[in-house]
Amino acid sequence: MISTGHQPSCVPQCEPESPATLASETKNANATPAGELEVLSTLLTALTALERSNVECCYWRSSRRLPAVLLGESDLDLLVAKSDQHRAAQALLGSGLKRFEPSNCHGHPAVQSFLGYDEPSGRIVHLHLHFRLVVGEPILRNYQPPWERLFLASAIRHPALPLRMLDPASEALLLVVRASLELRRRDPIVFRHWQRLQENFELDRLHVALRVDRHSFRDLAAKLVNKDLAEAIAKELFETQTFMARRRLHARIRKELAAYRTYNGLEAVLRGIGRVFLWTAGSLNKQFLHVPRPWSRRTPGSGMVVAVVGIDGSGKTTLVTAIRQWLESEVDVLPIYFGTGGGRPSLLLLPFKLLVPTVTRALGTKPAGSSHGTVTDSSPDPLYSILLAVWASVLSVEKRMKLVAARRGADRGMIVVADRFPQDQIIDFNDAPLLPRLAKVPAWLRRFEASSYALARRLPPDLVIKLQATPEVIMTREPDMDPLVVRRRVPALQQLTFGGTMVVNLDAGQPLADVIGSAKAAIWQML
Repeated sequence: MISTGHQPSCVPQCEPESPATLASETKNANATPAGELEVLSTLLTALTALERSNVECCYWRSSRRLPAVLLGESDLDLLVAKSDQHRAAQALLGSGLKRFEPSNCHGHPAVQSFLGYDEPSGRIVHLHLHFRLVVGEPILRNYQPPWERLFLASAIRHPALPLRMLDPASEALLLVVRASLELRRRDPIVFRHWQRLQENFELDRLHVALRVDRHSFRDLAAKLVNKDLAEAIAKELFETQTFMARRRLHARIRKELAAYRTYNGLEAVLRGIGRVFLWTAGSLNKQFLHVPRPWSRRTPGSGMVVAVVGIDGSGKTTLVTAIRQWLESEVDVLPIYFGTGGGRPSLLLLPFKLLVPTVTRALGTKPAGSSHGTVTDSSPDPLYSILLAVWASVLSVEKRMKLVAARRGADRGMIVVADRFPQDQIIDFNDAPLLPRLAKVPAWLRRFEASSYALARRLPPDLVIKLQATPEVIMTREPDMDPLVVRRRVPALQQLTFGGTMVVNLDAGQPLADVIGSAKAAIWQML
């Protein structure tokens, strides 16, 4: 029985499991009882499309992990007959999936990646089409044994899904071969997850060993490698080996398959070093630097800038965080914060921002027009005017830098998620120029600040998600905000158009899950 309530993704991917995938190897709490199979509707649609298009393919990873894959916790890897590659791609595109190209050197000519959004579960599902058996260390898949035809010919049909799988003997042989080629500590990804990867391979071995006949397994192995090695591989599968015995066997397998290497030993080492460098740089960029450089996977047809706007208390930062968590495991995401609150400031703004609490305490009150703190009806005094002019000038430079970075990131295929966005349509409102609040400011300084907001009009976002909320909701979430400012800004937010950019209005007062789901659907539709 197939259920499409909370449905599946499918198979582990060409790359090694990510930390999130490795952490989710335990059984899902929402798994259905035995006898009932739960499948993500997006994946079921894709598999059905492949079957109807008569695409010869099979799932070629561990059958033990298939239930987790079907719950969307890992990627679906399909081995596809090379003659059917174009038909397979057309079938997946026709079923609603989108093809995403890898950045830099992460891709392989024999592997294509497709992503789909499963709206009921809120997951992005990831499907790989493999036209060759590409195996080896995660940082550099350097082996391509020509066994595709044999494995496809012997594949067996899943009892409940429109899906074929490796027969137990083929699965067992490929498992031992993959373990010998992938489990090498010199690879930084393997080194980082060494214990977990070893445990996973051991569980896979125990699972498949119970389902395969030793004689048929040895016969299959003898067709693909020499007989002595075939016997040793059978012993590895059915018996627990010492560390040294396993290490010697893995070395023999690598030597036997050396003819199937894409690169010779020296070139493989040099390419591996280069990819380690890029992998490290990409990880640092993703965690700390946030430079507009793609490092993993780019969006089809160029990237996009998504701006989340709303008055304080509408949930902008919460929504931006949810969008990032949803996207960044699969595609390159560049987060940008255009505000001055709790978000990440630029190095230019950071020292000024650190002084804000001290200056605020020293001033005591704020003049008319401020939204937070103790607000008076008086006009800004000279000291406050000077400080605000300096602050506005620094902000102007920072916004210009971030606007350029956002557009460059999108042009390079990244999804830029902006918390707020500069605008000068409504003065004295969300992320508008600050100097109009002051009466005596040099004209050149006003022009300097205005130039950044003019640049925002020239580099508008591709999608604006506008969070609307009632004054009562905002004042509940932001009790320190001036009620008069709240009542003035709530209706004013509706007037912001951002120059004709696609705008999606969401009710920020509804349950958070509904807000996040609507935002995800809007973003995916634009990709």
